[in-house]
Amino acid sequence: MRETYIIGEIGQNHNGSVDLANLIVDLVSRPIKEEAFGLKLKPMNAVKLTKRDLNEELSDSQMNRIYDSPNSFGRTYGEHRAFLELSDEEHFEVYKHAKTLGVDFVETLCAVNCLSMLKLFIPDRLKVASRDLTNLPLLAALAETKIPIILSTGMAGKKELDEALKVITRYHDDISILHCVSQYPTHPENLNLRTITYLKKHYPQYTIGFSDHTIGIAAPIAAVGMGAEIIEKHVTIDRRMKGTDQAGSLGPDGVNRMVRDIRYTEMSLGIEDIYIDKSVTSSKIKLERSIASKHVIKAGEIIKQEDVHMLSPGDGFKWDEKEKVIGHAAAREIKANEVIYKDDIE
Repeated sequence: MRETYIIGEIGQNHNGSVDLANLIVDLVSRPIKEEAFGLKLKPMNAVKLTKRDLNEELSDSQMNRIYDSPNSFGRTYGEHRAFLELSDEEHFEVYKHAKTLGVDFVETLCAVNCLSMLKLFIPDRLKVASRDLTNLPLLAALAETKIPIILSTGMAGKKELDEALKVITRYHDDISILHCVSQYPTHPENLNLRTITYLKKHYPQYTIGFSDHTIGIAAPIAAVGMGAEIIEKHVTIDRRMKGTDQAGSLGPDGVNRMVRDIRYTEMSLGIEDIYIDKSVTSSKIKLERSIASKHVIKAGEIIKQEDVHMLSPGDGFKWDEKEKVIGHAAAREIKANEVIYKDDIE
């Protein structure tokens, strides 16, 4: 299997701070150490930030409503959103930090005016948020840049997805589609991971992945096993910090465990075949059974089926080779309950 492209979504978990965003980049870039086998596994491949144009975000009545919540950073929802918004220049600072650490940078641009950021730098990929899959003017503006695009299907069915693809493919076809369910957190019974195999079957020309909003790491691991080539998951420095997405994100230990298990899964999938792997040779010899004596067999005695049974180790005759033992004379005395070898047979 090709390496899974793992995106650590910072989202708004930076809480309006470039320094905190850069700390999350540091977390994402850390090599994953596996103690049992002494492996050093590749970390996440990318981080993702989101840029909004608050003039194109919500209706005035919604932006001006009182936002009385333990996670609020402002009196109104508009003030809350403004506090959490990083400038183009601040996004550029995080981009540069990611690049120094060898991490790709993915950007979600939520409005056409947000493309002003591209005057400063070019992200490795652009992400379309689930809510904007039907925002066809935005899709056209993003596609026109020719930057690879990731679509998240959290609020979309086939109709919405096909319409989005029709717009983007007028400009290019470097597109990835992520199965997603826009429920925060997503309940297991609503996840329907088999959408991944549906997408791989019906959209084989695109890279298929999974954007996860579940609690824990089981879903992304299963998704990789089903063929997802991109995994996106919210990450944070501390899940107890203030913010609506913090509790549902992965902290440092969760990041380590998820990436470790995804890299394990990549290594484990192998090929579509059944065979005896060379790694089991010693176990096969030690544990399999061979034809052995039930009791003492004297030299010259003809060995009968009732004289033998099966015992470990497995380095003697197998039962499908019994004609090489039964009906033959013992070359020497064979003790009871011992494996019968070639030299024991005349």
